[in-house]
Amino acid sequence: MTDIIHVSDANFDEAVLQSDQPVLVDFWAPWCGPCKAIAPLLEELAEEFDGQLTVAKVNVDDSPEVAAKMSIRAIPTLALFQDGGAIARQTGAGSLSELRTFVKGNL
Repeated sequence: MTDIIHVSDANFDEAVLQSDQPVLVDFWAPWCGPCKAIAPLLEELAEEFDGQLTVAKVNVDDSPEVAAKMSIRAIPTLALFQDGGAIARQTGAGSLSELRTFVKGNL
């Protein structure tokens, strides 16, 4: 099983911006219902895109600096990073097929 990495203010630059492959970052919080709803979908995506994509989670309550730097105003927000920058983002929970389309359409 492919692991989803947990990223914080301390290691965001290294884990996401300096990654050799694209990184899908889920900005979430434990109290957010829609965030909990997409968690198993993100695990499926991590499995499906293993080797092509890293899936990471940032708890916005624990990592306010990253959330502010990335202008996260609503959660869940998914942002796709490649070559040190965000190339796409989407806010709100979606179905597995919507999330898959978002990833495939931007990779």
